[in-house]
Amino acid sequence: MKKSALILLIALSLNSLAFAHGDMEHVLGTVVKVTDQSLSVKVSDGTITVVLFDQETHFLKGTSPATAKDVPVGSRVVIHAHKHGDSLHAAEVKIGITTAAGQHP
Repeated sequence: MKKSALILLIALSLNSLAFAHGDMEHVLGTVVKVTDQSLSVKVSDGTITVVLFDQETHFLKGTSPATAKDVPVGSRVVIHAHKHGDSLHAAEVKIGITTAAGQHP
């Protein structure tokens, strides 16, 4: 009985996390190109996803505020974006932090 209750609790917790960002798309990968208005990100299946950003986009490096200029090619990012037609518009870009040896934690 306790095992079933625990499984149910875990399932409900994961379900609420899945809907935490509502209708946002998630893009996780490595930045391969940066322009004044977009980031091109190579995702796990090897494809390149282009995500647009503007003055409303929030950039974070760790827990510190950042800007698009803080996103170098080769950095790892997690982007939360809204789909507008055929394009993605970033609401938030989280930039990976590298260690002293240049490795991502």
